[in-house]
Amino acid sequence: MKKNIKYFIVVLILGTMFIPLSKTQATTLKEYEDAVEKYTAELQEKENQIASNEAEIEEIKQKIVSISNQIFQTETEIDNLEQEIEQSNQEIAQKGEESKSIMEYYQLANGDNAYLEYAFGAETITDMIYRASIVEQLTEYNDQIMKELETLIETNEQKTKELATKKEELAQLEKDLETEKAKIEEENAAIEETVPTVKEQIRVYQEQVDYWKAKGCTSNDILGVTCAVPPKVDTGNNGSISIDIIGANGFRLPMNKGYLTQGYSGKNGHMGVDFGSSNKSEEIYPVASGQVIYVGHDSYGANVVKIVHNVNGTLIFSTYAHMRAVYLKKGQIVTTSTLLGLMGSTGWSTGPHLHLEMTTCDWTYNCTYATYKNSLVNPFSYIPYATRWG
Repeated sequence: MKKNIKYFIVVLILGTMFIPLSKTQATTLKEYEDAVEKYTAELQEKENQIASNEAEIEEIKQKIVSISNQIFQTETEIDNLEQEIEQSNQEIAQKGEESKSIMEYYQLANGDNAYLEYAFGAETITDMIYRASIVEQLTEYNDQIMKELETLIETNEQKTKELATKKEELAQLEKDLETEKAKIEEENAAIEETVPTVKEQIRVYQEQVDYWKAKGCTSNDILGVTCAVPPKVDTGNNGSISIDIIGANGFRLPMNKGYLTQGYSGKNGHMGVDFGSSNKSEEIYPVASGQVIYVGHDSYGANVVKIVHNVNGTLIFSTYAHMRAVYLKKGQIVTTSTLLGLMGSTGWSTGPHLHLEMTTCDWTYNCTYATYKNSLVNPFSYIPYATRWG
C-alpha cells in the first residue's frame, strides 16, 4: 500500500512537470513599425505642448513686466500725491493763519459779539454799511477758504485710497501671474521628464524594426514564424551528451553537471529555476537548438543571454542569467553543444549559480515585460527533471 502511494505521488509530480506547449503570441514587423509611429507622434505632441507652454510662459513674463511697471508708476503717483498733500497741509496752515490775522486785525477773532461791536461801532450810517460789508466779506472769504481746503483734503485722501487699492490689485495680479507661470513651468518639467522615456521607446522599437528588416522581414511577416525562423529543436543527443541530461524532446539541462538550488514558483515568486555546481565556473549550454536574440544585462546588472527555440512551429524562449562570461553574440545560431558562457555571480546574486527562465514570449522579441511574466512556464516542463546530475 505504501509503495502504491509513493508511486502515485511520483506520477502526480511528473504529470505537473510536463504541461502541453502553448502557442506563442504572434508579432508582425508592422506592430513594431506602428509602435515607432505611435511613440514618434507622442513625442511630437509632447514637444508641441512644451513649445506652447514656453510661449505662454513668455507671454506671462511680459505681463508681469508690464504690471511691475504699472506698480512702479502707481508708487510714483502715490509719492507725488503725498507731496501734494503735504503742500496742501502747509497751504491750509498758511491760509488759516492768514484768516486769523485778518480777523485779529479787525478785532473779529473773539466770537460773534465782536462782529456786532465792530459793525455798530460806526459813527455814521455810511461807515456802518462799510463795516458790515467788510464783516460779511471776511466771513464769506473765510468760509470759502475752509471749504476749498476741506475739499482738497478729501480729494487727496480719496485719491490716496484709490491709488493704494490699485497698487494692491496690481500686486495681487502679479502674484496670480507668478503662480500661473510656476504652474505651467511645473507642467513643462513633468512633460520633459517623460520625453527621455518616449525617446527610449522609439529607439528600442526602431532597433527592432531595423534588426528584422535586415533579416529580410517585411511588414506583414510574423517574426520568427514566416521570416527569420530559428532552427528547429534537435531531438536526440547526437551521441555527444549523456542521456541523463537531455530529453527525447530535444531539451537538455543547461550544464553537464550540477544540482538544483531553488525551484520555480511563478511570476509572483521565483520566476525560474536555479542551478549550482561544485565548479564555480561551470560551462553553460543552451537548453535546445535555437537563435540568440539578446546578449546584455538585466536591471540588476547580471549578464543575460536569451535564446528563441522553434518547437514544431511554436516559439519557446530561454533566459540565462548571472553568468561570469558570455561567448555569444545576438543573431548567432546555437545547438545544445554550443558553449554560451560560464556560470557566475554577476548582478543581484548571493553566489555563483545559473538562473534559468523559460517563457512563451519575450520582452526583447515579441511582447511586453508584463506579458512576458504572464507567459512564464516551469523550465522542468521542457528540460529533464533532476536535482543532481553529472
